[in-house]
Amino acid sequence: MPLNNERPTSTSRSEDQGSDAESSLASDLDCSRDSFNSDGSSKHCTPSSSPPRTLPRDEVMEAGRDLFNLKLVHEIVVGDVRAELSQGSQNSLWNIVRENLYKAFWDKLESELNEDPPEYQHAIKLVEDIREILLLFLNPGANRMRTQIMEVLDMDLIRQQAENDALDIQGLASYIISTMGKLCAPVRDEEIRKLRESTDNTVTLLKEIFRVLDLMKVDNVNSTIEILRPLLQRNGVEYQRQLFQTILDDLPTALNRTTAWIQSALEELLLASVPPEKPDDAGKGQPPLPGPIQILNAACLRFLTWDFSKTLVPETWVMDEYRLEEIQQQLRQWETVNEVLLIVHSKIGGPIRGASSLSDRLKRMISVLLEGMHKPDSNLEETLEGVSAQVCSELNKSLKERSCPALTPDQQATLTGQICSISQKENPIRTLVEDRVQQYFRLLLSDPKNQTKLEEVSASLTAIKPELVAIGKTFISLINYNRAVYGPFYMDIIRKLLFGSSPPTPIPQQQQAPNCHVSHE
Repeated sequence: MPLNNERPTSTSRSEDQGSDAESSLASDLDCSRDSFNSDGSSKHCTPSSSPPRTLPRDEVMEAGRDLFNLKLVHEIVVGDVRAELSQGSQNSLWNIVRENLYKAFWDKLESELNEDPPEYQHAIKLVEDIREILLLFLNPGANRMRTQIMEVLDMDLIRQQAENDALDIQGLASYIISTMGKLCAPVRDEEIRKLRESTDNTVTLLKEIFRVLDLMKVDNVNSTIEILRPLLQRNGVEYQRQLFQTILDDLPTALNRTTAWIQSALEELLLASVPPEKPDDAGKGQPPLPGPIQILNAACLRFLTWDFSKTLVPETWVMDEYRLEEIQQQLRQWETVNEVLLIVHSKIGGPIRGASSLSDRLKRMISVLLEGMHKPDSNLEETLEGVSAQVCSELNKSLKERSCPALTPDQQATLTGQICSISQKENPIRTLVEDRVQQYFRLLLSDPKNQTKLEEVSASLTAIKPELVAIGKTFISLINYNRAVYGPFYMDIIRKLLFGSSPPTPIPQQQQAPNCHVSHE
């Protein structure tokens, strides 16, 4: 089913929405904590799931519709979703067949209108289709215009005129264009003007009318989205949660990956909390269990190093998978920029110390050269060789401006070697930067409401502070909203893991399954 097997084919929400999400999560967490020591809870706080059963086809289709609605609402609330007129690949079989069919239809229409007397059967059907489209654009209270359209485009009258060879197609087209001008968005005024001034034949004019009507349909959808967005932002959390509960009722396995994701984070925390054994430790109690927020923070932190190409994300994150992947890619790119700058400043030192303009130029240049480093066909070491060559060139130019000696071939070779070595995961500079970034995001997750923590960046990350802060805002906003929607489901899973039968025990390091940390080469 979609939640368990499909990968999405598909940044971030506003801060006020994030604040609402945090408040909702806090309420849900309080309610869920109360349910930890009881067998049941209220309908609002603890999600339920049905026992496994075989689903009939209509229920499977219904679950699919629920999933589509869930995704649509989520994209409207979280993203900047807009409808667009699909063009598709010009060389695709579908486009080729469609264009040929369209051409055959319009050629047939033109030949019919050129007959003596003209044959109007297909033209009348087009006018009827146009009438129905125009009526769809009307607001419920636009009764006067609705009546006028029905009177002017009276299909029975038009057929009678055609039978008596008295049909004025150009006159009907003129009325249609005038009505479109009253109903279209201001952005389409230029298109309407071109239609009014058109001197093309009837067939070409009808084709253009349908093209502009298609644009107006897209505008209408986007207008509806903008009207719905505030309402969904106010009620989206509860609505998405209810939709997901409906899916969970029909698909009891819809939280399997989510459970495994949370359990993995819990086991990691339990393993880290076990101190080295000492002879005098015998008989001492177990370390305290981590709290729900600590577990969820550890789980969310794993997304920064998740292998999206090999591991499916939890079901509750499917709709934001591409956003998480973009965050990870941006973060790795800026980490690499920071690593290169650290190496440059540590190796060159004095001659460029205090040269802020040089650092800014190097930063912009390196970030541009590293674009696309996350692509599967990208070779990071080769990319870093190109970065090294440009860095050495820029450094020599700056040193010359300062009347300092240029870098020797040995210095350039050493600098190049050190920059290229950060393609290796165990590189100490890379390890340092990645650890500092993990600490930064761990601090943000520990207190997401504290905006001052966004500015608390380690001195070793100062060069990329603006970018890190921007990524941090996006990440925290995404986390907050996800928890607001799915917090009760997470709390129910954590309650069962911690208090279901017996708390999970940490497994030895050598027996753990490979986690989601992955090399970025």
